[in-house]
Amino acid sequence: MKRRLFTLAVIFFFFVMLLFPGPVFAGASQGILLWFRTVLPTLLPFMIAANLMVRTSAVHYISRLAGGVLGRVLKVSGCGAFAVLSGFLCGYPMGAKVTADLLKEGKICRDEAGYLLSFCNNTSPMFIVSYVVMQNIERTAYFVPSVAILFLSPVVCSQFFYRILRKKYGDSLDAAGRFKSPIGGRRTFFSFDVLDRCIMDSFDSITRVGGYIMLFSVCTELAFLLPGTGGTASVCLFSFLEITAGIPMLSGLEAAFPVRWVLIMALTSFGGFCASAQTYSMIQGTGLKISVYLIEKLVTAVVTSCMCILYLCMF
Repeated sequence: MKRRLFTLAVIFFFFVMLLFPGPVFAGASQGILLWFRTVLPTLLPFMIAANLMVRTSAVHYISRLAGGVLGRVLKVSGCGAFAVLSGFLCGYPMGAKVTADLLKEGKICRDEAGYLLSFCNNTSPMFIVSYVVMQNIERTAYFVPSVAILFLSPVVCSQFFYRILRKKYGDSLDAAGRFKSPIGGRRTFFSFDVLDRCIMDSFDSITRVGGYIMLFSVCTELAFLLPGTGGTASVCLFSFLEITAGIPMLSGLEAAFPVRWVLIMALTSFGGFCASAQTYSMIQGTGLKISVYLIEKLVTAVVTSCMCILYLCMF
């Protein structure tokens, strides 16, 4: 039944594109230009570098530097700390990719990979500061609270998820409650063969990211052709398809600033369904479930909204 519905949906989408080539071209152009001008030069170098560190012994040196503090606070292993740094500093879908790569290389266990995926796949600080706050929120008074809440909410949720699932983790934890590093994980040293594999893997990943950005940009354009769209409800709904297009939609709503701010912060925390699709493409073959990830990101978005409302009530 599901396969038939999916097949019919694909056929329907194909004919819709044939009927409305203008919006399809506009959406595809916006998506490809966004990927080429911003995502590709921003993300690809970090993907190659992160791939090199995961596949060589370099990740262990990073783990020694960051593992102590992050291990005590977030209960992650040394290599897991590297996934946390990547996810919080590099943006979507780096947290998911590094987590999946560490799992495939045998440097973290499956339980820790699932735990890491629940909170370490986030919007990058550069995107938050330059695009979300400076270009769309446009209020300097909200600079610090916006950045603080977007960084704090995943950390708060990580504690919540950890306490709920701690019994399930069982033998994956040590006596202090931290995740244990698997014994016998792969360890290789730098060579040009390793570098070539890292570059090709990174190009494969970044190309898939570009494909999803283009596809969701087309879907956003086509969505507004539906009858009755253009109102506040439809803008709020469609904005969650793709974060880069969605944030200006929410910023332009005819609503009070506090309402717009809470919605923008919720979308930034969730990442949009395009980022979720990118995440799914990164974790394929690992056994990690995208349905669980979506629930956890929605919980994080709700927590982010609540923190924003609390801030507005206090200040």
